[in-house]
Amino acid sequence: MFKAFTLGIEEEYMVMDPVTRELKSHEQKIVEQAHKVISDQVKAEFHQAVVEVGTQICANIDEARKDVALLRSTIAQIAGDLGFVIGASGTHPFSKWEMQLITDHPRYFEIVNEMQDAARSNLIFGLHVHVGMESREMAIHIANSVRYFLPHVFALSTNSPFWEGRNTGFKSFRTKVFDKFPRTGIPDFFNSIEEYDNYIKLLIKTNCIDNAKKVWWDLRVHPFFNTVEFRICDVPLTVDDTILIAGLFQAVCAKIYQLRMQNMNFMIYSRALINENKWRASRYGIDGYLIDFGKEKEINTRTLIYELLDFVDDVVDELGSREIVDATVKLLERGTGADRQLQVYSETNDLVAVTDFINGQFLAGI
Repeated sequence: MFKAFTLGIEEEYMVMDPVTRELKSHEQKIVEQAHKVISDQVKAEFHQAVVEVGTQICANIDEARKDVALLRSTIAQIAGDLGFVIGASGTHPFSKWEMQLITDHPRYFEIVNEMQDAARSNLIFGLHVHVGMESREMAIHIANSVRYFLPHVFALSTNSPFWEGRNTGFKSFRTKVFDKFPRTGIPDFFNSIEEYDNYIKLLIKTNCIDNAKKVWWDLRVHPFFNTVEFRICDVPLTVDDTILIAGLFQAVCAKIYQLRMQNMNFMIYSRALINENKWRASRYGIDGYLIDFGKEKEINTRTLIYELLDFVDDVVDELGSREIVDATVKLLERGTGADRQLQVYSETNDLVAVTDFINGQFLAGI
């Protein structure tokens, strides 16, 4: 039933100086060398201290894990040979955005010209998960429903507690940085793919955007591919955490599809209500409370994540991703990337040690 639900995963990595641990421009040398090995699976990003990678279209979670592991290993090897170190965290613990160079590309200069310091300060690192769809009509239906679960999975991914040398008090400060951009956050509900397309056409017609990729919501029907693209999460510390997040998004999509095939649906909630849970997830990660809007009460976030695992339990075996359930339980026990970063900081009071920990986790489990 679920063969259409392929996976594509994009990760953004930090490039750092091995001595100072500051973010450092690699002058696109990593991208140039990586192109020889993994072709178009690597590209430059807005800031010169960022490298973005993307998997091939993966039929299942096992293929996705192999591809992400290969990409991480390749980039780490090339970076090391060129005198850099690599890490995966939603924000760098102490580097200043004001010191970072912008990649020389007309598209990026255009963004800076329009958004000024909102763009220059957008020194963040995310995870994007594409889940394949049989049609764009089905994609918008699933996107409408899975919006509710975005804060639950996002809470598991939180991995950016520090910003410019400060403990921000957030488990994901990356989302607070990105909030400065227009057309971000939880998307609205759309009655049909035609309504969504008309919204995009109106923005283009009125010179708000020049193409649909400048809609940067936490979840979107991709403008060019038959996918639902999840964009809410911090890039995780490890391959295992990335695969856990991707597997959960895939499973939720498959569950909503299963309900649709049975002429049922999940309750649709407003953007304003879902945003309340996103705020809580960014602030507290898995250690706070989210709102169960059906019961109209606060529930421990961990309890709701266990309920999410129960919700998708009857689809994970067919997807071949039973392991994500066990992995989620383990993550709830050991803490998110943010929790682990904060633990290192509490033991050392040293953000360089935190950065070394981030680098040390990059290839963990590979």
